[in-house]
Amino acid sequence: MATTYRNIEVKPISGALGAEISGVDLSKDINQETFAEIHQAFLENCVVFFRDQTLDFDSHKAFARKFGTLIIDPFVASPPGHPEFMVVRKEAHETKNFANMWHTDASFMDKPPLGSFLYAVDVPEYGGDTMFANQYLAYEALSPGLKKMLDGMNAVHTAHSYNTGVDAGEYNESRSMKLRFDDVMTKAAKGAVEHPVVRTHPETGRKALYVHSAYVERFAGWTEEESKPLLEYLYAHAVRPEFTCRFRWTKGSLTLWDNRCAQHYPINDYQGKRREMNRVTAEGDRPF
Repeated sequence: MATTYRNIEVKPISGALGAEISGVDLSKDINQETFAEIHQAFLENCVVFFRDQTLDFDSHKAFARKFGTLIIDPFVASPPGHPEFMVVRKEAHETKNFANMWHTDASFMDKPPLGSFLYAVDVPEYGGDTMFANQYLAYEALSPGLKKMLDGMNAVHTAHSYNTGVDAGEYNESRSMKLRFDDVMTKAAKGAVEHPVVRTHPETGRKALYVHSAYVERFAGWTEEESKPLLEYLYAHAVRPEFTCRFRWTKGSLTLWDNRCAQHYPINDYQGKRREMNRVTAEGDRPF
């Protein structure tokens, strides 16, 4: 049975996941009843979208902190005075954008993010959409035999892709998004953590597929060569069209997605145009 909302309006944008929420100004203090409805819509839809918001760094952080403690990213440099922020920027002359693949954020952490809050500061007239994929549906569509095999398995998540020996000066001179290149980044890039291949959402109790190509290196106890065929199948399966939705950004939009049950993909189809987004991320729990 669908939830009845009294303080906000919630409109699904696809059959798989995603809903637009209206009737709330996120720059102002939100009462407990309204926040409870936003939180419920978030849990039910995996990703929610708010349009026509006016958020500075402080109001953006204040809303996100209602969901939990904010994470400081170990790789991307933050704007001065706001260590919790990541400015996701691509200038018109650049050809590469950040994280141009299906993924869930920072799964290389012991406690991966609960949710990410991305706010549109400057977006092109068209292009630069973001896609999302429902990992509850991805798990539920697996065969009983494959579910039985995957339940109880772990995968090794790393951020080794950042540990490539790239020259700091050369990289940061050529990119508008700067990396940290410090001891914190070096330590994070060398680490590894195991998480369940199928995780149970701590709030909904539903099972979700939890592997993606950005940070998963192999199955625990398997070699990379042994892991590759099954992982590639799961990566493709997880983002089947019927599990996805697509959001078209407008200036002032804020998107909140649940990293525990959704993957996302920022589409790099806006060459010659500028795009700037502000992001903060709330800490989650250790997957189980």
